[in-house]
Amino acid sequence: MTTQVEIVRRFRCFGSDCTVIVAGDDSAARAAEDAEMQLLAWHRRFTRFTTTSELSQLNADPRPAVSVSPVMARFVQAAVDSARETGGLVDATLLGALEDAGYRRDLQGSLPLSIALGLAPARRPAGPAALARWADVSVDAMANTVSRPPGLRLDSGGVAKGLFADMISERLDGHESYAIECAGDLRLGGTDGHDRRVDVSSPFDGSTLHAFELARAGVATSGIGRRSWLDENARPAHHLLDPSTGRPAFTGVVQATAIAPTALEAELRAKAALLSGPGAASDCLAYGGLVVLDDGSHHLVASRKDLP
Repeated sequence: MTTQVEIVRRFRCFGSDCTVIVAGDDSAARAAEDAEMQLLAWHRRFTRFTTTSELSQLNADPRPAVSVSPVMARFVQAAVDSARETGGLVDATLLGALEDAGYRRDLQGSLPLSIALGLAPARRPAGPAALARWADVSVDAMANTVSRPPGLRLDSGGVAKGLFADMISERLDGHESYAIECAGDLRLGGTDGHDRRVDVSSPFDGSTLHAFELARAGVATSGIGRRSWLDENARPAHHLLDPSTGRPAFTGVVQATAIAPTALEAELRAKAALLSGPGAASDCLAYGGLVVLDDGSHHLVASRKDLP
């Protein structure tokens, strides 16, 4: 008789906490270990905080077309698709503006959300950049080349983390049940349809606002509560930029959680919901989710589409 086990591995990766859970037979332990090693390897390849990473080398390359690894080509295509699908709100070409806002290194700690909101400018929905630089990026998946104007730099950000959770899920599909969390982007699946509880915490006090029960889905939470700081002009800043201004977005939404068929889709829906502001956030959450406003209130968004 085969003994069923559930292996849980927690580790630091992508500047945050990551978790891999695999349930099944004795192969679950090896699968979870392999998943952790792969995520750590992708972290080293995609970090912008070392000059030797593949992402940094791509960004620094002066040639208009650059040969890249298959996983880099897949990321760049996902970044372009995400921008297109969100009307330019989820824009991976804003790295220069992110650095100008003060995000030049891996941050430790965060400015309390209440202080950031108290110092923040008047709330307004974000919008796309007047010049859609992401539209100048193209990928040849057969040749594994990326073309873009020299000087255009990409930020892996949440797009890569959602993509990586999905890529690990492709490797784990034969196991009974699994969960992969990449710094807030979650992918659930498995052969037994096992429901898992997914808690959504308040960005103000950490209390649980709601718990979803999901078996096969992507879930992502995007917010400004865990990565905020004061810039060199003592203005509150965070990592979610308004593409139309290049400045940190204060829209009236401080956190959005999205459910979707994949972690990547959930990530772009959550980020688009936060950037869209209270009036349009729910429209971005077609598979349901939860929105937290900067006055501390929150509301559930009912699903308008069924998960496949």
